[in-house]
Amino acid sequence: MADEKSYGWAGKILRVNLTTGSITTESTAPYKEYIGGMGLANKIMYDEVPAGTDPLSEESKIVYAVGPLTASGVPLAGRTTISFLSTFTKDHLVVDAHCGGMIGARIKLAGYDAIIVEGKSDKPVYLHIKDDQVEIKDASFVWGMGTRSTTEALNRLEGNRACVATIGPAGENLLPYAVMMNSRNHSAGAGLGCIMGSKKLKALVVEGNGSVNVKDPKALADLSDYMLREVVGSNNNHVVPSTQQEWAEYYDKGTRWTARKGLYWADAEGEPIETGEPKPGEINTVGYRCMKTTKDEGPEAEKYTIKMNGCHSCPIHCYSDMRVPNAKKNGGFEITGNTCVPNFPFSIYMVKILGEHTSVKASTEDGLIWDQVVGGTMDDLGMWCNYAQIYRDIAHCVSKGIFKKVLPEAEYNMFDWQKFEKNDPTIMVELLKHIAQNDNEMSYLGHGPLVWCPRWDDMEWFDTTASCLINYRGWPVHHSIECFAQVGGLYNMLFNRDNMIHSAVNLQGCGLPIELKKKMAAEMFGGEDAMDPDKNYTPINEHKVEFAWWSVITDVLHDSLCLCNWVWPMAMAPAKERSYRGDLDLEAQFYTAVTGQKVTIDDLYKAAERIMTLQRVNTVRGMTDKDGKMGCNDMRNMHDVITEWVFTKDPDIKPFTPGTDKMDREDWKKSLTMFYKRFGWDEELGCPTKQCLSDLGLEQESKDLEELGLLVDGGASYDERTRKYDGLLKKYCGDNPALSA
Repeated sequence: MADEKSYGWAGKILRVNLTTGSITTESTAPYKEYIGGMGLANKIMYDEVPAGTDPLSEESKIVYAVGPLTASGVPLAGRTTISFLSTFTKDHLVVDAHCGGMIGARIKLAGYDAIIVEGKSDKPVYLHIKDDQVEIKDASFVWGMGTRSTTEALNRLEGNRACVATIGPAGENLLPYAVMMNSRNHSAGAGLGCIMGSKKLKALVVEGNGSVNVKDPKALADLSDYMLREVVGSNNNHVVPSTQQEWAEYYDKGTRWTARKGLYWADAEGEPIETGEPKPGEINTVGYRCMKTTKDEGPEAEKYTIKMNGCHSCPIHCYSDMRVPNAKKNGGFEITGNTCVPNFPFSIYMVKILGEHTSVKASTEDGLIWDQVVGGTMDDLGMWCNYAQIYRDIAHCVSKGIFKKVLPEAEYNMFDWQKFEKNDPTIMVELLKHIAQNDNEMSYLGHGPLVWCPRWDDMEWFDTTASCLINYRGWPVHHSIECFAQVGGLYNMLFNRDNMIHSAVNLQGCGLPIELKKKMAAEMFGGEDAMDPDKNYTPINEHKVEFAWWSVITDVLHDSLCLCNWVWPMAMAPAKERSYRGDLDLEAQFYTAVTGQKVTIDDLYKAAERIMTLQRVNTVRGMTDKDGKMGCNDMRNMHDVITEWVFTKDPDIKPFTPGTDKMDREDWKKSLTMFYKRFGWDEELGCPTKQCLSDLGLEQESKDLEELGLLVDGGASYDERTRKYDGLLKKYCGDNPALSA
């Protein structure tokens, strides 16, 4: 008898129409070639949401998706990808939000690979899912609450086994910068909260009591042990410690492997817990390697550290749990927690711009309190920072007198602006709550620079290094030109928001010497010249382009498998015995063990390229041209336009001079051309070609572009332009159990 079990995938998609109240399920099978997560969600958005749809309309949809590895036991498979229409960038094109926490695992264990939410409710509701019992319930009693109180109320009502993923006041008030939060401080940004608010959807409350069928449980367990013992590093897969330690050949103060003797979770329950010096090969001490509190906030954070925490299936634990009484006294919350930008919004992103308007310094007690007040307030309001853009924007408007110039007098006088100088963090609580209301002039900051800069006659802000805006369509840098120059610049162009790619920056900051990283680059990307030392860059070459392609493809793959790209891919490892090489085949081997489908990493990379190209097609058909007409395939001149400051910064220094990441205009044009060629896209326009779409099995999308007059010929065939990665580091991976099976 044939094996009818679905391995890896749950096999079902849940569809909820908030207008009609209809709740149905359908098969995942048509979407399996798009893997899951980003791929599955983008395919549904392409098929079901016409170009030009208003993001806040009834026709707009949200797709919450997980992957075949989610909740299967694969380490670091705890992410969720959500696709929808952007609320804050030009043309409102498809974007993806990502979050960790517990919501993805709960969705999968409830029996679903994705949840499609469509239509609009005429009253506040939440979606309650308990396995196959799905109900749309009244949320009037939590409407208006912050994300923390909402989570508490819904968990008390529906039980603590459920994960609550909720919006706050920012989303309810349709602020374009609004997020969905789950598990207290795990956010899915890019305007998702605003879309949910437009549908009157306060929250998803998901309890999953099922399991995931795994085709080869022993292979999965063996691979997991191998990865934890031999391959994985710390947060961002940093593979050497930040301090000199007896066991380590190298150390680098910049890495996130911050554990050391004498460093404690000082406020741990019971008594302080020393992180010690966890060594490679010690499976049970991996979670001590990352002390993110002191990494982000400096030594002052040690006494506040309760523990390092993590998402579902995470052994790394990069999530900071702190108890900061003075944060609560200043309008925030006593218990704070986060993984990244919200840990240091004020001291890192605002202090430099504020200049003389504040005396607060980074890595100080005052800085820590301001940071935790701001981060906790943002999360409770359900506001999104757009990778710290709103923090930079607020600081700029304070320091340059923009608020005084543009706000109505009564609105400006609502605030005691001297609080910045008086070291009073309550000013940020007041400002953020005011912006979240979305009913005043200051709220336009929460619509993004694409809106407020022209409205307040401050377009110059787009072209300053301080703004960090990297694209004229409205998004900021996310590990951009400061991270391997052209490589970072290229992948910052592709998406309709900040790119969320960490594959390259993980390599950049892993702690290994540049000479060793260059040798690794030669193996992976074809030449040592793929990788330059920080701010000592050289002109573009084919190996840098390959590095940029790989960074994009691995990120898209991870967002589809729903693996954590803050640690994956395993390009490097902490073990000297394996020459610090990682294992690039692990994603494919885990995929095979879980699903039973034999694949290579090249198969998965091709699937990821299909997903990236699908999103590119969706962008082409929805993007407007210079005359405002929808449908435009000139991606080079209308989409992938890097901001001017990258060419004009450091005016007295020439590009490719040590000490600067300034870019060269002609080199950048060449970089785009070579990058487009690597993807099989048109080298002048940057749009997918007929050959490319055919090679990737996107025949219907090809027909759609042809009907719109947007399809172009040309482009090298997939095999002609593609480097093989299968088994590339095999000689270093003798302990990999999949190789001896």
